[in-house]
Amino acid sequence: MTMIILEDIAKSYWVGGAPLPVLDGVSVQVGEGEFVSLIGPSGCGKSTLFSIICGLTAPDRGRVVLDGGNSAGAGDVVAYMPQKDLLLPWRTVLGNVVLAREVGGEDPKVVKREAQELMELFGLAGFENSYPADLSGGMRQRAALMRTVLARRRVLLLDEPFGALDALTRAKMQQWLLEIWARFGPAVFFVTHDIDEAIFLSDRVYVLTQRPARVALHLQVHLPRPRRLADVTTSGFLAHKKQIMDALYF
Repeated sequence: MTMIILEDIAKSYWVGGAPLPVLDGVSVQVGEGEFVSLIGPSGCGKSTLFSIICGLTAPDRGRVVLDGGNSAGAGDVVAYMPQKDLLLPWRTVLGNVVLAREVGGEDPKVVKREAQELMELFGLAGFENSYPADLSGGMRQRAALMRTVLARRRVLLLDEPFGALDALTRAKMQQWLLEIWARFGPAVFFVTHDIDEAIFLSDRVYVLTQRPARVALHLQVHLPRPRRLADVTTSGFLAHKKQIMDALYF
């Protein structure tokens, strides 16, 4: 089953009375249970593509198909985690992670019980009653990801979730994210600026050009799983890195 199909997506914005082309015929697919990354220069339209998938922005041209066209809308298929964690400062960690399910009308007691059972897996045990201001950057991102996973959608859209973290914390979060993905099995569409991150995490990588963006490279990552951080020094990893760098910079 192909969970996301984007065909020939084009989008422009009006800036100063003139059109600014952002996407120019972008086509990508994300299959059930796959981990697919999208990498490209700043401002090339990666976040715009996510907005189009979510139905927040309409494309000027092209086709979006979610879950084979079997769903009523994006909200039935995808859960979106933007670049910032957007935790509500007046709600505790527990209150934040159950928010999507509460808004959906589910019994708060049932959802909180489920969340409590997952706190240790997400590295938040003992912090259920803490507020976002009391958490480290990595813990805030884990809480935001837990909220996204708890939405129980078949596709997670993760827009540079680790971009603001220091290098050591980011590396640990990457390894942890793979463990979460293996445990719950959703399809993941992941935006990043980091070449190593894209290769390390993904089954496939789409590389976009400068704006107006087109697909410059569609890379199948031929690295065995499970992966470990030491894999970034292997010859296969470095060969993939060269392919992406060639597509981005030459």
